[in-house]
Order: sequence, then C-alpha cells, then structure tokens
Amino acid sequence: MSIASVAAQQSQAAAASSSASTSSTSGTSALSSLSSNMNSFLQMLMTQLQNQDPTSPMDPNAFTTELVQFSGVQQQINTNTSLTQLIQLTQGSEMLQASSIVGKTVTLNSTQLPLQNSNASLQFTAPTAEPVTISVYNSSGTAVRNVSLQANAGSNSWTWNGTSDSGTTLPDGAYTVAVAGGLTGSTPSALSFTVNGTVTGVSTANNAVQLQLGTMQTSMSNVQQVGN
Repeated sequence: MSIASVAAQQSQAAAASSSASTSSTSGTSALSSLSSNMNSFLQMLMTQLQNQDPTSPMDPNAFTTELVQFSGVQQQINTNTSLTQLIQLTQGSEMLQASSIVGKTVTLNSTQLPLQNSNASLQFTAPTAEPVTISVYNSSGTAVRNVSLQANAGSNSWTWNGTSDSGTTLPDGAYTVAVAGGLTGSTPSALSFTVNGTVTGVSTANNAVQLQLGTMQTSMSNVQQVGN
C-alpha cells in the first residue's frame, strides 16, 4: 500500500467523524489531520527520492496519483464540513418556526394520543355510517379505555376525559390509540385518524425538530394543521 493510501485512509476516517458530528470544529480537526499526513508524506517522499536507485528511478506518475488522492480527501472533508454547517442552519431555522407554535393546538398524524390536563381528542374518517371501536393503551400496552360508538359517513371526532373503563382518572401522558370500523362485517378494518394536542416545547433529536406535547414527543413533520 502506498504512503498516500495509508494517509488518505486516516484522513477519510477523520472526515467520517466530521460528518457524524454537528460541530464545525470536527471539520477543522479533520483538515488539520490531513495537513499533518500530507507533510509526513512529503517528508517520506523526499527521503525516497534521495535514496532511490539511479538505475531504476521512481515513476513520477505514482507521485501524481498520490497527490490526487490527498486532493480528493481534502475536497471530501470540505464537503462534509459544509453539509454539517448547512444542517445546523436548517435546524436553526426550523427551531425558530417551531417555537412560534408553542402554546397552540396542532393536529398530528400519529398513533400516539397526548392526554393533557385530563383531555385528549382525535378525528377519524368512516367510509359509511357504521359502528366503530376506539381503543386506548398505556405505555405497557394494556388497554385502559375501549369505546364503541356509531360513526357517521365521513369525518367524526371523539374526546376523552382521561378516565379508564373502571372510572379511574389516568395521569397525563402519551397513550397509544387505535380506531377500528366495519364491525358489522366479518373483519374489522383500521380507520385513518389524526390526534390533537397543545405544543408545550421544542427540541432537536437525530437532526430533526421534535415537538413536545406534555410528556409526548413527536416529529415536526407529523403536523397536519396548526390551530389557535
């Protein structure tokens, strides 16, 4: 393996570390590592030239190839650093936009139902007027509320006051919900629905803006509508 190949691999590892980090200093570190490797390469290259066999000189094309490898790695590091900075700028803009809806009610495309101040609600669509069952589960997957109702064809809504089937008042938090229709047929079918909640905070996770609705967290991309 050539001197440049070893140095290039070390620089590529530094570039990968830079890409994974959200700090711009990582890109600087990678470039510093590349510069150090380049200096080492040039020193070793000079040593090789000084001690080469005059009857069998080194191929100058090899020098060019190795220098091109360094140049390619440098471009990759610069690209990764620029992408990291772009992600940071984009996140900052999204955070500002998301912070403007703190305190407002949002409609979400989510199977998580936020219970806030003992209140939760959702909307679902039924293809025909038919019996529908709404099931709510706690974080352990245990059904805590099952409601059967007669749905109208089209849009329907349901509000939950946070009480279980036994009448116990449940704590605020994120609950899983499912809506099933077609109960008069042989096989019940899942119905599409959206949930409502009040945004209480904003954060970032995995390079994405996250909304907090009490203890529930959801991606900004799940927002379907913003109310008052």
